[in-house]
Amino acid sequence: MLTATELGDRVGEFIAAHPDTDDALGYLRARFDAGLAWVHYPVGLGGLGAPRTLQAAVDAQFAAVGAPSNDPGRIGIGLGMAAPTVLAYGTEEQRTRWLRPLWTGEEVWCQLFSEPGAGSDLAALGTRAVRDGDEWVVDGQKVWTSMAHEARWAILVTRTHPELPKHRGMTYFVCDMTAPGVEVRPLRQATGEAEFNEVFLTGVRIPDAHRLGDIGEGWSVARTTLMNERVAIGGGVAPREGGMIGIVADTWRERPELRTAGLHDRLLRLWVEAEAARLTSARLHLQPAGEPGPEGSAAKLAFARLNQDISGLEMELLAEEGLRHDEWTMRRPASVDFTTRSPGYRYLRAKGNSIEGGTSEILLNVVAERVLGLPAEPRVDKDAAWKDLPR
Repeated sequence: MLTATELGDRVGEFIAAHPDTDDALGYLRARFDAGLAWVHYPVGLGGLGAPRTLQAAVDAQFAAVGAPSNDPGRIGIGLGMAAPTVLAYGTEEQRTRWLRPLWTGEEVWCQLFSEPGAGSDLAALGTRAVRDGDEWVVDGQKVWTSMAHEARWAILVTRTHPELPKHRGMTYFVCDMTAPGVEVRPLRQATGEAEFNEVFLTGVRIPDAHRLGDIGEGWSVARTTLMNERVAIGGGVAPREGGMIGIVADTWRERPELRTAGLHDRLLRLWVEAEAARLTSARLHLQPAGEPGPEGSAAKLAFARLNQDISGLEMELLAEEGLRHDEWTMRRPASVDFTTRSPGYRYLRAKGNSIEGGTSEILLNVVAERVLGLPAEPRVDKDAAWKDLPR
């Protein structure tokens, strides 16, 4: 296994051999082929089988010389959710086809999971997939789909066996978002933007070659995606005072006229909690690629609560100044940005953190049962056929 020094030398050699950075796509493709994309991935798939903890140093080394970026904010769903699922369950052909253009940003991905009647209880979903020879015909509706308006591919969970209990009758696919029958409609949020979408699938044909995992085993595949999603949302390793706590701390230092004793105490408590969450998240990156555990749910829980508490503190600190929100334009943003937007935006957008990527109530159950070993909640529908469940 490569050491940090050996990996740093490889990056240096690559940079020296590729001085021309005008062709950003060509540069990113070459970086992927050299195994310097996600270094913990296997050789031939953008990595070198190195420890995940070395990725930050590699990225910093490239950033220091102004190397082209793959714009991770825009392709976050692909990087954080689709890629580890394809790595874990995809065939060699699927990995080769999808991982490289995913990492380079040539192809944007979205996630077709939640439905109007199956959000927190994802296993209750009803989007049907019926086999027709070497294809599947899919009909249904998905909701709260980020990046569906730009995506080329989607990770999709469907109901293929309604006669089985809900967790055992699902199958997982990769859906072509340009296929006939796929319709994307914007959903306007409290911020005034349309970051999310609802997606209607009508007679959409998906080749069986685009299935991930076995037929009827979609829940197992989806759990891999969900665990990675929670780490991607809440488990990022930021520098000290990174994110919203840094914004509020800077405001406190630079504007003494806003300070009050009560707010100072709250700021100190949130600073300590944010630092503890940051250090805990760093430990998540010691795990092997594609195999995060239930502790990712705890990281996402902490992320949601801290973002909401910190944005609330910022609003109180700024008083009437914090109420201004001048960004009501119907934009279709390609990524969420908490750091360069207005305090009003941060306050409103943070409310969604406890819903997206798994509601906080569900994640509390995950942590209680799978981390703390507490008794599971009674599930009266566990063995009932999905078709017999009330909806």
